[in-house]
Amino acid sequence: MAAVERSTNKKVKNKYKICVIGAGHVGLVAAACFAEMGHEVICVDNDKKRVDSLKKNILPFYEPDLEPLVEKGRKQGNLIFSLSLAEAVRKSEVIFIAVGTPPQADGSADLTSIGEVARVVAQNLNSYKLIVEKSTVPVQTGRNIKQTVIHYKKNSYSFDVASNPEFLREGKAIHDFFYPDRIIIGVESEKAEKILKDIYSPLSTKFIVTDVNTAEIIKHASNSFLATKISFINAISRICDLAGADVDKVAAAMGMDKRIGKDFLQAGIGYGGFCFPKDVEAFIYIAKKLGYDFDLLKEVKNINQTQRVNFVEKIKEQLWLLKDKNIAICGLSFKPDTDDMRFAPSIDIVNSLLKEGAALKVYDPQAKEEARKILGDTNRIKFVKSPYEAVRGCDCLCFLTEWEEFKELDFTKIKRLMSYPLIIDGRNMFDGTGLCKLGFDYIGIGKPKKIKAKVA
Repeated sequence: MAAVERSTNKKVKNKYKICVIGAGHVGLVAAACFAEMGHEVICVDNDKKRVDSLKKNILPFYEPDLEPLVEKGRKQGNLIFSLSLAEAVRKSEVIFIAVGTPPQADGSADLTSIGEVARVVAQNLNSYKLIVEKSTVPVQTGRNIKQTVIHYKKNSYSFDVASNPEFLREGKAIHDFFYPDRIIIGVESEKAEKILKDIYSPLSTKFIVTDVNTAEIIKHASNSFLATKISFINAISRICDLAGADVDKVAAAMGMDKRIGKDFLQAGIGYGGFCFPKDVEAFIYIAKKLGYDFDLLKEVKNINQTQRVNFVEKIKEQLWLLKDKNIAICGLSFKPDTDDMRFAPSIDIVNSLLKEGAALKVYDPQAKEEARKILGDTNRIKFVKSPYEAVRGCDCLCFLTEWEEFKELDFTKIKRLMSYPLIIDGRNMFDGTGLCKLGFDYIGIGKPKKIKAKVA
């Protein structure tokens, strides 16, 4: 709640009537935060069940601090939810488009929803409107939105199209909104620039003002670079595995160099979630369409995928045959503090273990229901209520998400409950030496093995 409380210190001088289209991770966070700053916000979604739930303060996903912010906005009257896009457009001055842009088979983004929104906005122009891309979109999407609005609008009212990409981390989204490193605004007019600066005026940060095309590329370039950094350290972890070196110490030393920095140098089972996999794939496609073959990002993607394969191989190296082995999985969401299972590394790992014939007991503090939808509820997967229930009678304990609660586990108790005390740590969360002293065999990512005994 700290981020929410601090955000109330400064309100906007110029209130705007804002429409946010899409009540997903990006749209709902933006709508709640704009309302908190004092704007009048209508959040529109075409999912009736979702809108009805939000009106009762039931959120469609888990994000720390978001629920009380939504409730506060609703009670103060600054935040309402609606199914009617046409009505919301007519009542608003600024329209933020935050609809989904899911990946297609060729890696391109599906912009169907953006096109439909642009058409409805055009047909309901009743005054000047600023139309802002908040969704992650390929470069030149702003141009296409503008052409669509021109084609379908029925009067002479003017409008601007702008780009305002988001850089919110799931699990930290509220904090990131109120305390951003920078705010990117891609605009074509001074009027659009002034409006966006007014909207964000309570925030103390730098504004980077560019044209629309540049702002669109900034988002893909940023996420692709971060994904590259993760895959780089994961490639180093493979070398460390082969050499018997410690990737955490390598990364710590690298991170002390100010030109490199310590963030995103944590070796593990690879990145997941909706942003990095989708944006890397999309940027490869965008570059190819523009005439550039982005081989670097292709290898980033390849390294990320092979980390999951390598993790399963680590288990097989210790247990040999996995058929009928009992394996505990702690952590399913792609990162802690979210229930998001989209492109989570755990999906590939779990499916690989099932293919090998293993029986799994899985636990996650928040992602159980989402995981059940994706992984199914077969007789070879048992969803349990605690890590201790997961490890009972198991031959191996795997950590796939670095939830804080896992760091507080009683490993003496865990060792007593397990059939064989083997830990495979996919996030390098633990001190292998300490666990080894307790009697565990410990295998990390790019870490020297800590083995007490051989498997019979």
